[in-house]
Amino acid sequence: MTVLDAYKNCTLCPRDCKVDRTQGVLGVCGESSICRISFIGPHFGEEPSFTGTLGSGTIFFSGCSSRCFFCQNYQISLQHEGRTFSSEQLFSEVKALAAKEVHNLNFVTPDHFWPHIQALCAELTKMGIKIPKIFNSSGYQRPELIEAYAQCMDIFMPDFKFAEPELAKQCMKDEQYPDIALKAIREMVRLKGFLQPWDPTGEQPARQGVLIRHLVLPGHVENSLKVLRLLHQEFGPGIPLSVMSQFCPVPGCSGHKEFQKGLQAGEYEQVLGLVKALGFERVYVQELVEKTAFLPDFHDPEDPFPGNRQRE
Repeated sequence: MTVLDAYKNCTLCPRDCKVDRTQGVLGVCGESSICRISFIGPHFGEEPSFTGTLGSGTIFFSGCSSRCFFCQNYQISLQHEGRTFSSEQLFSEVKALAAKEVHNLNFVTPDHFWPHIQALCAELTKMGIKIPKIFNSSGYQRPELIEAYAQCMDIFMPDFKFAEPELAKQCMKDEQYPDIALKAIREMVRLKGFLQPWDPTGEQPARQGVLIRHLVLPGHVENSLKVLRLLHQEFGPGIPLSVMSQFCPVPGCSGHKEFQKGLQAGEYEQVLGLVKALGFERVYVQELVEKTAFLPDFHDPEDPFPGNRQRE
């Protein structure tokens, strides 16, 4: 079986579009079988557990099967900014990235290019390159594929975006997201456990396990409260979380009234109040600012994240 075979009748994501991406037909993800990536390099915009002191070795893939209109990475997820990589080029650049002594390899939105990633990981193992690998995703994964991911990946960092089916339908056109994501995350936790070590200072970067991210959306606090209650019910207060305030209106938010402004302090405080009330023990929170230094511009040929340059 070759790398390309899985793209011929593509069922790599829950959209199940079954197109032949090897013939140049684009899946719902907006990509063919040609691997495309927008940025490879050290990144300091992740949680300290992943960035540590030397950065997280990020690989940002073009396209996305979720297609949320408010995506903060819309230039690559929806507008498909990126360049083509052969398997040899991908291995060469990722090998060079690992040599920079980053703490991990962080595969961002990887599921629709999983065959390429699987082959890459096999080659890294063959070459004796040992470094923790992160599956950094939307949570919108096929639950039955998680075991295959776990054979290559050490850390899962899924989003849990929506607990409300109606909101999921509005934002990404699939009301099944809550059920699909929860089933996928259950498998991730079953196979890898909670993130460890847990060191919010970043002095001991994480090496294995699961951390769940949730972005609080303006005008939809109740969705976030439902997310927290559901995760608490499912995994208990020990599940590591990152509750994010970094929403920023992007062009796709036009026409969606409540999404045309940033998150309000009272909204975020209400969500953090429930985090405290439920007794979550391992939680990252963000300072609420008008614009984060890590809102990307993937048109920048050097580094899309201003915050990375500030670290330098």
